[in-house]
Amino acid sequence: MKILIKNGRLVDPASGFDQVGDLAITSGRISAIGNVNSDFAPDRVIDATNMIVAPGLVDLAARLKEPGHEHEGMLESELAAAAAGGVTSVVCLPDTDPTLDEPGLVEMLKLRARKLSRCRLFPLGALTRGLKGETLTEMAELHEAGCVGYSQAEVPIKDTQVLQRALQYAGTFGYTVWLRPQDAWLGKGVAASGPVATRLGLSGVPVAAETIALNTIIELVRATGARVHICRISSAQGVELIRQAKAQGLPITADVSINSLLLTDVDIGYFNSAMRLTPPLRQGRDRDALQAGLLDGTLDALVSDHTPVDEDEKTLPFGEAEPGATGLELLLSLALKWSGADQGDKPAPDKLRRALSVVTQGPVKVLGDALGSLSSSAGRLVAGGVADVVVFDPAARWIVEPAALVSQGKHTPFAFSSTGFELVGRVQLTLVAGQVAHEAERQSAAA
Repeated sequence: MKILIKNGRLVDPASGFDQVGDLAITSGRISAIGNVNSDFAPDRVIDATNMIVAPGLVDLAARLKEPGHEHEGMLESELAAAAAGGVTSVVCLPDTDPTLDEPGLVEMLKLRARKLSRCRLFPLGALTRGLKGETLTEMAELHEAGCVGYSQAEVPIKDTQVLQRALQYAGTFGYTVWLRPQDAWLGKGVAASGPVATRLGLSGVPVAAETIALNTIIELVRATGARVHICRISSAQGVELIRQAKAQGLPITADVSINSLLLTDVDIGYFNSAMRLTPPLRQGRDRDALQAGLLDGTLDALVSDHTPVDEDEKTLPFGEAEPGATGLELLLSLALKWSGADQGDKPAPDKLRRALSVVTQGPVKVLGDALGSLSSSAGRLVAGGVADVVVFDPAARWIVEPAALVSQGKHTPFAFSSTGFELVGRVQLTLVAGQVAHEAERQSAAA
């Protein structure tokens, strides 16, 4: 199918390209950008006047709840939510039931995703069998099945020798290990240690739970040479440790969740269980350091940390509620909010590129060679590249109403009733390999 997107503001953060023009798509790839030959005969024309045409978003942290937790989310609903948010590629975590520690499970998941044609799926395999932190998985077999890296999700490895061996093995074959730094003993609380947790009588998670684990990871990277991606950093001290490690040339990348980037522990309010998250929301100085770290490149990517939670598991007392929140549909708008591109109907070029870079170019850099043939064009608008494209209205203002979310999980800390946030940027069209994955009702087209 040939598609012509006309009169849109074409933005490619990787190259700095930003101009009004047309985009031609042929056989799932971008055949022309900016100026399209008059003899191009599209099967469909899409008017993108006053819209922004950008690379599809790449999200490095989403739980799709399948297999094993279909009551909280299913592949159909969560990939549809991704497409509705302009996300065309998703990295999913291995903490499913059963755990993604067998090649057959990975292959089944990827096959299901391909049949749905809503979003590209890149699974992380379990680093240890059953995520128990004892026996390493067959990483080579999981790699052949399609895993882009190996993770413990939220389960820290208590035995440092096991972690060292995992990094040695991964380093030998060039695999990336994805770790969220959390000490197994200090990280058992439900809120960040500080005045808010003390006042509310909630068990605390000190910053040391993150920094002790992070220091261990950094030293093991130094010893093994393995490439490690630090997931969902949450503290100012953690950002500084990553900054120092990068300055020393260690092969480390890092991301931050939209929750930690824009909220603080004060937002817990009066035990609002929608704010029960992992990692826990920290103080204002931590949020400020995270924002600065994302701005200066210390942190490479912004992630949704999408974790749909069942109603019965969320509407409990704060300390008993299941941590997690829906985020795929909010990632674009919250990136625009962080960058300041939500001010005015026509976002400034530098702020718009800043917002799009951390959800396209940055995540692709983290994935690197694991993307295979997609590595040269994913997260970009480039002639000859894959046609993963989002078209969104930068002037559209909206508020988050949980019941209206496409995701099966309806809980988010960014509900208007909790934060009073007004967001901008509504996705009108999402294309994956040139095929329509999502189309808003107001989008019109002519043949």
